Amino acid sequence: MRFGILGPLRVGGGESTVTAGRDRVVLAMLLLRAGRLVPIEELVDAVWEERPPATARAQLQTCVSRLRRRFTELGLAPETIITDPVGYGVRTAPSDLDAEVFARGVEEARAASAAGRLADAGERYRSALALWRGPALGGVPSRSVRRRAQALDEQRLTALEECVDVELRLGHAAELIDELAESVDQHPLRERLRGQLMVALSSGGRQADALAVYREGRRSYAEDLGIEPGAELQALHQRVLAGDLALAGREIRPIAPVRSLPRAIGDFTGRQQTLARLAKDVEAGARIQLIDGMAGSGKTTLAVHLATALADDYPDAQLYIDLHGHSERTPLTPSAAVATLLRQLGVPVERVPTNQDDRLALWRTELAGRRALLVLDNAATADQVTPLLPNGSHCLILITSRRRLVGVDEGRPSSLPVLDTDEAVELLGHVVGVDRVAAEPGAATEVVRRCGHLPLAIRLAGARLAHRPRWRIADLAERLTSRPDPLAEFEAGDRSVGRAFALSYAQVSLAAQRAFRLLGLHPGVRFDDSVAAVLAELPLPDAQHLLDELVDAHLVEEAEPGRYRLHDLVREYARTLVAEPERAVERRDGIERLLDHHLHVATTIARKRELSTAHSLIVVAEPIRADLVSIAAEQGSAWLDENLPLWTALVRLAETERFLRHCWQLARACWHAQFEGGRLDELIETHSAGLRAAEELGDDRAVATMLNYLASAHYRLGDFSESTRLMERSLEIFRQLGLRREYRNTLGNLGTSYAANFEFRRARECYDAARALATRMGDKGALANELNNLSMTLLLWGRNDEALRTARRHLGIAREVGDPRRVGNALGHLGMLRHRMGDVGPAGRLLRAALHIKRQVGARFGEGEVLNEIGMMECEAGRPERAADLHRAALVAMTEAGDRIAQCGSRSLLARAILEQGDVTSALDLYRRVLADATQIGARYEQGRALEGIGRCLRTTDPSAARAHLTRALSLFRQVESPDRHEVERLLAELG
Repeated sequence: MRFGILGPLRVGGGESTVTAGRDRVVLAMLLLRAGRLVPIEELVDAVWEERPPATARAQLQTCVSRLRRRFTELGLAPETIITDPVGYGVRTAPSDLDAEVFARGVEEARAASAAGRLADAGERYRSALALWRGPALGGVPSRSVRRRAQALDEQRLTALEECVDVELRLGHAAELIDELAESVDQHPLRERLRGQLMVALSSGGRQADALAVYREGRRSYAEDLGIEPGAELQALHQRVLAGDLALAGREIRPIAPVRSLPRAIGDFTGRQQTLARLAKDVEAGARIQLIDGMAGSGKTTLAVHLATALADDYPDAQLYIDLHGHSERTPLTPSAAVATLLRQLGVPVERVPTNQDDRLALWRTELAGRRALLVLDNAATADQVTPLLPNGSHCLILITSRRRLVGVDEGRPSSLPVLDTDEAVELLGHVVGVDRVAAEPGAATEVVRRCGHLPLAIRLAGARLAHRPRWRIADLAERLTSRPDPLAEFEAGDRSVGRAFALSYAQVSLAAQRAFRLLGLHPGVRFDDSVAAVLAELPLPDAQHLLDELVDAHLVEEAEPGRYRLHDLVREYARTLVAEPERAVERRDGIERLLDHHLHVATTIARKRELSTAHSLIVVAEPIRADLVSIAAEQGSAWLDENLPLWTALVRLAETERFLRHCWQLARACWHAQFEGGRLDELIETHSAGLRAAEELGDDRAVATMLNYLASAHYRLGDFSESTRLMERSLEIFRQLGLRREYRNTLGNLGTSYAANFEFRRARECYDAARALATRMGDKGALANELNNLSMTLLLWGRNDEALRTARRHLGIAREVGDPRRVGNALGHLGMLRHRMGDVGPAGRLLRAALHIKRQVGARFGEGEVLNEIGMMECEAGRPERAADLHRAALVAMTEAGDRIAQCGSRSLLARAILEQGDVTSALDLYRRVLADATQIGARYEQGRALEGIGRCLRTTDPSAARAHLTRALSLFRQVESPDRHEVERLLAELG
């Protein structure tokens, strides 16, 4: 480069420059507008500003002459400076001026980023930024030069911010902190840089430092500008404050481009006008497209084709999900759908919150800043898709449905008709061959008419013809005309999709026909070859052979190796066939085999996962296909994860078809997976159905079992009154039946529900009775459980001496039993108690030992519990920054455990640590959030803690309001008999 203005003025390469003051101003002005003429008047204004001399033009000519001589000395052609009657200019080649090289490098970096090549983009940004040697044209004081140079400086800062965004997405947060801190010091009012520094600090676990950066910025904005930070920075502050960034991962995960679109078909036919109109709408800014039409009309094909065509404009993510709005499967809830989408984006399953609102918030956070394309296929209603719509204008959403979705804001509707005759015949030509269609145009027209002009029907019927070269198209037309119509409900005038399905069905073997019919009984979307073998009563290799035959006939699709699916219309056809009266026995026997297989596989896996409660998995009969149960059960948790979305439909099928024993046992078999996986809504649905089945059977033991496990979901959701009601019913039934073990376990569960609702005396009665039974039965494991529950209840009750004795006894029995989970619980409770009793040293050692065990066994709730306790100790020791970090980690654990009340508790403790750091405003904001959350779920103790915290925040600025909040807190603490009431009484006494 021959000229440099990205820093002090440089000429001729190297460090050479021009020294004369006026000459420097002239050259700077020319280089700032390289390749263009600069009027003489502008140059005069730049050199002399308000008071130019009468000889300004002559002196300007002298300056230009000196510059040309200087150019010659430096090896540059003097004619590089051009003269014109209007003014002067500098002629430069593309690589002569560093500012132009910089601009091109930034544009190349932006293009790489838009294409998803983040690493390449980062390198190009850095290469461009490396051209800067300091402020543009530093040392040239002319106001005209400085004004234009500031524009260059702004371009550098913008490029730096864009570069940082890319590198944060690549996971380079730690390396950016020093650079960002220096940049924020130099530009304290630049909010984007400040926000990036907060993100980088938070990603490295330095939430306290991130909050300090925000506080300093807030002070600067108030003092220098008299305003609050912008909405985006305030929102980021709230995310850091509430631990939301921690929930998404302690580090910013690299954002790799996501490509989840299905393969677009190569012979896409017709719809050209529709595609052109949709593409034009998208280009004009219509970011939500609603594509509706009848079944089989090609909505999904069109959406995927359009998405593929536009994919380059959305390089960060291209996502697809089937919402099952019109299928045998229950439509996906927004919560379930967003969980799937988050997994497509690479969010680990353990980071996906159980609460729908939290999931949706994480979804919007993950898409923030991404240019993403989202296909929401097969939607049921506007209510199903509206929560899934991301914010901002940088995402394109294509939604398909058989219904017109009225009520989707911003949605641009497009109703998709069937193909016209020319398009339909063209599609048939793609499937069977253009030459064959050209030879029989009349027959081709009749075929597509008999297919109802529906793309799906044309493809299925045409596939038969394509594999039979000796058939004429007229033969196919005759067969379509002569066959009965099994899908009358899909008629469109005299046109029917069913004729295409019937033809495909008629061309496979009798064994394949039977397997196909029975596959229509499966209520899910996907199934494996073992399910086909169970339904068809065949050895696995024979079932795999029939599946291959059905795949060749386009009656079954192989979604991936070993996993199959039926299109919804094809499934409807299979269901219609197996529902014919003459096949009633075949249908009922097939359903029984299907339910039996899933029940025994799930039970086998659950027995290994539920060591302490596996006795309640009551399955007496031998499995119908023990060989296939064994094969599937070897997959363990992977099998459960794959089949969990199917479970509600299986339980519903069992209830509807009157397999009532299967119904309640299917619910019980998947309890642990649903409970630990946070699928609480599904747990309630399956166990409610199981309860109805058990009641209809008159099986009191099954009724009591369903009540007990149904209560667990309400307990985890914080609905303790319903949890208690269900367990009290369960307990009474077990008592009447004389089932001592079940009665004892339910009694302990009931005590836990009482304790969680701060009914300590009733909880104590339950624990004492359960302990007595465990002692008489000689069941040390059960005794350890009751001692664990009792010690925690006594701790919450404030009866520390008795709690300490109980926890020590619990530890002894836990060690004797040899269960590390129980040992970890006992150590944790002992640590908490020693802390409350002032024995800080022993408490710390016990808590650290408990934390190690809980992490080993994966007890996330217990880990969060211990982290919060250690955080409280750090805060009391004058280390609130460390305390805040621990409480944020606890919040992550509690969120993954799905416990909403514990999340409130973690946030209250986090707010206290923030308050101890002197950030009253942030603490007050967080306490108010906790109060709203706790009030919503009816958590009285957490409401009291939040009210106490608000009172602490307001003590010095608004004593009257502080007194009101503390008084409300005291009332709640007295209601729940919490020892925290004593501290609130002290605070009220100080206020007078």
